[in-house]
Amino acid sequence: MEAIRKISTSLPGVIVLEPRVFADERGFFLESYNEKTFRELGIQERFVQDNHSSSRRNVLRGLHYQIKHPQGKLVRVVEGEVLDVAVDLRRGSPTFGGWEAVRLSGENKRMLWIPAGFAHGFRVISASAQVLYKATDYYAPEHERTLAWNDPDLGINWELEGGPIVSAKDQRGAALIHAESFE
Repeated sequence: MEAIRKISTSLPGVIVLEPRVFADERGFFLESYNEKTFRELGIQERFVQDNHSSSRRNVLRGLHYQIKHPQGKLVRVVEGEVLDVAVDLRRGSPTFGGWEAVRLSGENKRMLWIPAGFAHGFRVISASAQVLYKATDYYAPEHERTLAWNDPDLGINWELEGGPIVSAKDQRGAALIHAESFE
């Protein structure tokens, strides 16, 4: 039996990963990362940094990307639930400007692989959420860019209930038409 099930999305390269969960009366065990398994799934990138964010309901983080030192991200939620979003910023891609939204939660234990060339963000659906993600390059604030989460040309359905809680930086995100992108 496979350790991780690979589920394709509408965006080439963005993959939902469903780990095999071993549960009993004590709780559960799962393998969240195994280099050999990921290589067999086609994810060859090396991870260099782990990040952890804690947020409350309706916090919307993103949409972030780095124009130089782009980061691939392996995202998972260990507690709570988020709507995780990837936006294709590869100019030559047939899905440029397209987006995919996936519910990740501590309950479903799914992960989302977002390769370099995409913007990433999420909105917290539950009362709070603990989000962990591995990155393929180091954080480089001088190269970080923010795509407008509410750009009408993107038309992302964030499934909002009221107004989101957005940082000042994220409120200044660029519209897709003005955003730096990848060739």
